[in-house]
Amino acid sequence: MSAPNTPMVRSLDDALTTPGHANEPRTGVLLVNLGTPEAPTAKALRRYLKEFLGDPRVVEVPRPIWWLILNGIILPFRAPKSAKAYSTVWTDKGSPLLVINRQLADRLQEQLATTSDNLDVILAMNYGQPSIDKAIDQLRERNITRLLILPLYPQYSATTTASVFDRVTRSLSRLRWLPEVRFINEYYRDEGWLEAVTTTIRDWHARHGKADKLLFSFHGIPRRNLMAGDPYHCQCHVSARLITDRLGLTPEEWQLSFQSRLGKAEWLKPYTDETVEALAKSGVKRLQVVCPGFAIDCLETLEEIAEENRETFIEAGGESLEYIPCLNDTEAHARVLADLCRQHGAGWPAFEGREVEREQTRIDRQARVDRVGRELRLK
Repeated sequence: MSAPNTPMVRSLDDALTTPGHANEPRTGVLLVNLGTPEAPTAKALRRYLKEFLGDPRVVEVPRPIWWLILNGIILPFRAPKSAKAYSTVWTDKGSPLLVINRQLADRLQEQLATTSDNLDVILAMNYGQPSIDKAIDQLRERNITRLLILPLYPQYSATTTASVFDRVTRSLSRLRWLPEVRFINEYYRDEGWLEAVTTTIRDWHARHGKADKLLFSFHGIPRRNLMAGDPYHCQCHVSARLITDRLGLTPEEWQLSFQSRLGKAEWLKPYTDETVEALAKSGVKRLQVVCPGFAIDCLETLEEIAEENRETFIEAGGESLEYIPCLNDTEAHARVLADLCRQHGAGWPAFEGREVEREQTRIDRQARVDRVGRELRLK
């Protein structure tokens, strides 16, 4: 039987012009980041936070209890507060996270185009827009038969990377014809990524000089996640150590902390705000902060670190807190991601060079014709 609402295929020509048959098979890279509200308003933040904090991967609390807390306490109070914070970093083009992410996706497309003309990069947000569902639909329309998923989280956590996996697989479950799928779990010790972050810090030092202390601030997660086996805490420490080794810093010259905690439960320590205050009170006058767990600058870096924590540091006796930007949409970042794609896409023609790709396209085209012909003969 034919699928509901699917026209009956009556000939080879008809079959080769139906959706999924009309275009040559292509390879896709799905670039996924956390997400952003559509506007810096309480209404938009309420919608965004409900989706984000409603994800069981993000908050591991029994659903009925959490539903009451989220809808009765958190959203009514947090949404207006978050909207005010977002308004301080919002640009004429929209959310910095989304604007910069789009530019990075374009640069990644340019980098991968040197290897293949048969490869598409699509950006999606795990929460908000552009959604993963919309991105998957676009890829399906382009006849993507191989899909590489790249979450923009260098360090793995169930709260981030695993959530992307959940949502992508749910979205793919809607499709009749599934692509071959590969998933990049983390790249916290990738040589290219480590060197790019190191170079960013080294260049900042060359332009502005070194501070009394360099602080690595990573996004926090509840401590119980670590105790349940989440590797995030360890991977953050490994990343920071490998970067400081490249910079030649002594243990006294740098420190690590975790930011952005929510609720009263214990999160990964030390906390960034408390660390910043303690450093100022201990006599540190000039502090530089880098956030290598973030691929793109967003509210947590531009407002929480560069504004809130700067105020905390100065009020506690410090003189200046300098925020060192993320890799963002730089060419170096695009090259790192392109190399990751080539590494994890090894064996797929689109990542093996144009000659291999052309031969595979010829084979795929013939196989497609043969397959449709067999299906028609069986009818």
